[in-house]
Amino acid sequence: MIDPTDQNARPARSDGARKERPSRTRGRKKAAAHADMDPPSAHGRLDAALYINRELSWLEFNERVLDEARDTRHPLLERVKFLAITSSNLDEFFMIRVAAIKEQILADVYEVSPDARTPMQQIQAIHEQVEFMLAAMSACFWDDLHPKLMEAGIHLLRMNEITAQERRALADAFAREIFPVLTPLAFDPGHPFPYISNLSLSLAVVVHTPEGAVRFARVKVPDVLPRLVQVPGTDGTPYRYVWLEDLIAANLGMLFPGMTVAESYAFRVTRNADIEIQEDEAEDLIRTIEESIRMRRFGSVVRVGVQRTMPDRIKEILIENLEVNRDDVYTIVPPFGLSHLMALLRIPRPDLKDIPFVPASPFAEEETEDMFAAIRRNDILLHHPYDSFGPVVQFIRAAVRDPNVLAIKQTLYRIGKESPLVPLFIEAAENGKQVAVLVELKARFDEENNIGWAKQLERAGIHVVYGLVGLKTHAKMALVVRREPDGIRRYVHLGTGNYNPVTARIYTDVSFFTCREKITEDATEVFNYLTGYSNKDAFRKLLVAPVNLRERLGELIEREIAHAKEGRPARLFFKMNALTDTGMIEKLYAASAAGVMIDLVIRGICCLRPGLPGISETIRVFSIVGRFLEHSRVFYFENGGKSEVYLGSADLMGRNLDRRVELVFPVEDPALAAFVRREILETALTDAVRARRLQSDGTYLQPGKTVEGLDSQQTILQSRVKASAQKPPLLREPPVG
Repeated sequence: MIDPTDQNARPARSDGARKERPSRTRGRKKAAAHADMDPPSAHGRLDAALYINRELSWLEFNERVLDEARDTRHPLLERVKFLAITSSNLDEFFMIRVAAIKEQILADVYEVSPDARTPMQQIQAIHEQVEFMLAAMSACFWDDLHPKLMEAGIHLLRMNEITAQERRALADAFAREIFPVLTPLAFDPGHPFPYISNLSLSLAVVVHTPEGAVRFARVKVPDVLPRLVQVPGTDGTPYRYVWLEDLIAANLGMLFPGMTVAESYAFRVTRNADIEIQEDEAEDLIRTIEESIRMRRFGSVVRVGVQRTMPDRIKEILIENLEVNRDDVYTIVPPFGLSHLMALLRIPRPDLKDIPFVPASPFAEEETEDMFAAIRRNDILLHHPYDSFGPVVQFIRAAVRDPNVLAIKQTLYRIGKESPLVPLFIEAAENGKQVAVLVELKARFDEENNIGWAKQLERAGIHVVYGLVGLKTHAKMALVVRREPDGIRRYVHLGTGNYNPVTARIYTDVSFFTCREKITEDATEVFNYLTGYSNKDAFRKLLVAPVNLRERLGELIEREIAHAKEGRPARLFFKMNALTDTGMIEKLYAASAAGVMIDLVIRGICCLRPGLPGISETIRVFSIVGRFLEHSRVFYFENGGKSEVYLGSADLMGRNLDRRVELVFPVEDPALAAFVRREILETALTDAVRARRLQSDGTYLQPGKTVEGLDSQQTILQSRVKASAQKPPLLREPPVG
């Protein structure tokens, strides 16, 4: 087995031409759709040198996540968490993005990306950058985190690092609890090469028969068992673990009695996991998606990670039988699948974790019946996770239990495994209210959860719809219809994030409550668009994709250009997760050329190049990762001194603007708009700790310090803690002063 202290983890760069092995036929249409590319607009393609490659930009983003794992200002187990997230992100990148590019290659699709790279060139660039990322992840674990975990009393051990007594105890545990689960699979003329499912960790085992014959077998490391196996302690240290694959490798003799186990090497397979759903041909969408989920494990192989000491003859067996190329094989210094390190956060060591905090709440629990009165007085805005997600649940609870509420309508995209909202919808239906819920079954990797919730809601007699054919419904909105003394009034909650109380404590998002008539009328029209038939192409206040969002955002940018040309104040300040749409990038370049000052806070992918003379000189791009996942989308327009602020669910990506149902909504209360600008936007620009500034070459650097040591997330958190200590929760809007 490999010595984990050997840090020679950086594989050699791949040279020479890449040759793809065709494995199965793909349609051009499917490959192009899966690629999710945003080609330059037909009316005027800009020079390819003005675009950063989308996939390489994503890898830069994951490098920034890895930076958080390397940042000693985070508590130790939080750093481990970021390393686990880096690994999980990379898995998903291969399952979706790399798989999509490979689909193009197999379908002989030669269309280049906006930065003029062919699919093959993109794969080559990805391969090279991923090799260095894997080496950096390994160094982060073995050189930095592993020694510090040992110092803190958390021991992740190899089998040769435990005592003989501990090895005997583990061997007994292996025989009782692990051996019965294992199934060795031989590979020889009488046994075909075994199927290896997505993200499976396996051991390639070489055994010798008593006659001296050499045999090959595969042993799967079962994912139904914990990857970290606790060692029976003899020194009083409770947190001593060995890796499951090491324990299996040390006891392979039990699986091959009468044979000599000569060699064993770990390897891990990643497959294409982007399911294809032909909605227009599916009679039963739920059944179709359930079948697609089952098929996800059978996708084509896009990556094979192998132990660095695996000899070439074993690699050749894997390459031949998994139908991959040599460039699809990445050498790894174990452990594989660092996402499993997330299990360490269950260790009760608060001294190694972030200090917990109680989110501020503008509503007292016992005052839920007053929420509608509060919304009538003022629009209400919450900034999660600094402000509690509780009021969102309270809003629905108040609607469920208020006898004057006639109907509740809501969209659900990702709601998690344990949602407090579903029981409330069922209670509302039992109370005789009209309840309609749109459950997006196509939310990637949440399909199973959402199918389960949809079935439960349908059994309760609730109107459940699954959205529009060919479009994901990503909009976040809830509508309550209430009978009041002066007639029917509608209340809405609109948000930038999912209706998930768990992620609401991890992601930064915004919730907005209002009963403004034009906004609630628009929300009603959107629900009718989703549940019935509608050709509506205009809304009073809301910007709705794919109806008018792209057009209206373009018009608002053009308005800033006009202001700049006339010498009036002109500024754009956008915050989002990704910027890839070339049409929007062209408009931002045009605005910069006209002299509009533009600040972009983009957590993830950014295909725009800032700071190019005569093209993007006035554009600055920042990225913040930090303790919380920056998820809110904010669009600020200076508008000649009459500024406007919009919030919403959409990033500036082709899929959000054209292939999803999205909502972007105005914040019309001047105090709340000022609050958004100050706390969410301006605070980000003063971050001198977590922020990174995008350079025109696509790399990110930490900007010069404007306020010594300011961490924007920590600054907001401290302000909330201070405000909560000074003032008890009241039925009020969040502080704006």
